[in-house]
Amino acid sequence: QVQLVESGGGGLVQAGGSLSLSCAGSGRTFAMGWFRQAPGKKRELVATISGSGGSTYYGDSVKGRFTISRDNAKNTAYLQSHSLKPEDTGVYYCAARRSISSSAYYVHENDYDYWGQGTQVTVSS
Repeated sequence: QVQLVESGGGGLVQAGGSLSLSCAGSGRTFAMGWFRQAPGKKRELVATISGSGGSTYYGDSVKGRFTISRDNAKNTAYLQSHSLKPEDTGVYYCAARRSISSSAYYVHENDYDYWGQGTQVTVSS
């Protein structure tokens, strides 16, 4: 069983600011993703990364502002962001799934089997 534990800079952030989130619990045999859910909205993909770390994909709304990365030696994935906007507000979840290829990533939440506990991020204008 995989247990994902999120940590990092959740909470209240001013618009234009930055934050970093971490997700510990899975290694290179797992693809990882970060999703977020705003109040009253469906959960959406923020970014995903392959098990090797060599392939990444970003949601359109965060391209150029968010960066996903991983350190397989530490079994940890990261989400770094800058130029935050109020519309980035939501609960951020990391997710993992066993990957058939170290270069594969997955963009749909139903592709993932394991989820972190969620971290609230609120961006004030």
